[in-house]
Amino acid sequence: MIRIGIVDDHAIVRSGLRQFLADNVDFRVTGEAGNGREALELARGGEVDVLLLDISMPDQSGVDALAAIKARFSDLPVLILSGFPEAHYATTLLRQGASGYLNKECDPEEIATAIRTVARGRRYISPAVAELLADGVGGGGERPPHESLSERELQVFLRLAKGETVGDMAKAMFLSVKTVSTYRSRVLEKIKLATNSDLTYYALKNGLIQ
Repeated sequence: MIRIGIVDDHAIVRSGLRQFLADNVDFRVTGEAGNGREALELARGGEVDVLLLDISMPDQSGVDALAAIKARFSDLPVLILSGFPEAHYATTLLRQGASGYLNKECDPEEIATAIRTVARGRRYISPAVAELLADGVGGGGERPPHESLSERELQVFLRLAKGETVGDMAKAMFLSVKTVSTYRSRVLEKIKLATNSDLTYYALKNGLIQ
């Protein structure tokens, strides 16, 4: 029996996933969460074998939640199930510890296959993600600047793009204002931008925030 935790801020999405997963005799949904902080509590409870995690959530994003969960529970498979296309986040989040990445428009049976794969300790690479990874290895096409960001830099970038202040970020991420400011400078340098407004425009243009 594979115990599954569902993390999504939309109750209707959680309900739909729960109903679909219940049709599989080897699955059992043992917990749900509506934001990143609740996701961490779900992982801490130890009652899940696989965590299905959305990226776009209030309070703490899925990117932040993934970082927090992998830092504390490195062996827990986290399968990203997102409304964002694979090209926007997949390779970055796989590099940062996700066990797989699926778009919410995928065939439901692919979700079941992915859960079984990551529960066995393997990564699930969909055909769309495999193509992206192959392009990266083969040098086909130039990688977007945000893919060069480290895990922490990506967290800071997304928070800045959504309008958070450096002070608010420092409190939320348990870092000093000076440290967050340093990350901000690195992000601007790597993406070759000048202001927070530029970051917001870049994130919207590249479909990284809604």
